[in-house]
Amino acid sequence: MTDISNLLSRFSADFNARLDNFFPLSDNPENRVIEAMKYSVTNGGKRLRPFLVCTLARLFGLDFEASLRPAVALECLHSYSLIHDDLPAMDNDDLRRGKPTCHKAFDEATAILAGDGLLTYAFEILSSPATHADAAIRSELCLLLAEAAGAFNGMVSGQMLDLYMETHQKAGSEEIIRRIEEMKTGRLIRYACEAGAVLGRAAPDQRQALISYARGIGVAFQIADDILDVEGSPELVGKTLQKDSAQGKVTFVSLFGLETARQMAGDYIAGAKRALSIFPAGEEIEILQNLADFIINRRY
Repeated sequence: MTDISNLLSRFSADFNARLDNFFPLSDNPENRVIEAMKYSVTNGGKRLRPFLVCTLARLFGLDFEASLRPAVALECLHSYSLIHDDLPAMDNDDLRRGKPTCHKAFDEATAILAGDGLLTYAFEILSSPATHADAAIRSELCLLLAEAAGAFNGMVSGQMLDLYMETHQKAGSEEIIRRIEEMKTGRLIRYACEAGAVLGRAAPDQRQALISYARGIGVAFQIADDILDVEGSPELVGKTLQKDSAQGKVTFVSLFGLETARQMAGDYIAGAKRALSIFPAGEEIEILQNLADFIINRRY
């Protein structure tokens, strides 16, 4: 069986080694925002999303170099969302990945600009001819990421619904919470899988199967985060815990309790693994199946 933890660690080392090239620094005073952007992107993390991009691209015969730039673009956008999520007006967190959040390491105004910079830089990276020779592929990657990150059924929608539910807990239901989890966390995970499929020119049925896989692991990932918020170790998780209940957030855990939430996460993972059945057995499919199990068994 593939050791996902070690595989993720090796991938992260290779991926992180390439990130410096995307953030050239100078002595200009405006360079401070680049420093804040680089700080946030290189500040640790599991690199799950870029790992998915590159693994799915490899499933269709592409190597690491062919999928690196879309993976970096996605991690830039993901890091922007974390910077803004940590701000005082949102979740008001002091720690991210065991280190001071961007607005604590720099200042609030710089953090806002760093988030804005990473959001736009993601599309600068994707739209460059260096990402792919085919302009249609670059265009589709940009469109999919914009949809995944946006306010029309994307990550911004999920964040807005999450904030809304803090003051409307009586409206909580499994369907509402699933929508939050699927949009807030799951949409970028879905993009990671779709990006690999787009790069590899996957057939429509293969792409749909990967979307189903991504939706399953995306919701399960957020449920696992909700569980870790209750019973995880701050040292391992790398951020302040037990904030969901303090802030009045409605989650699968708050609605159904820990054990039922665990069972639901397991059901989502089982469905995700079933979605892969259209693919022949192989190393990449084994990795994706084991990654699904890792998502709900992780401690960080």
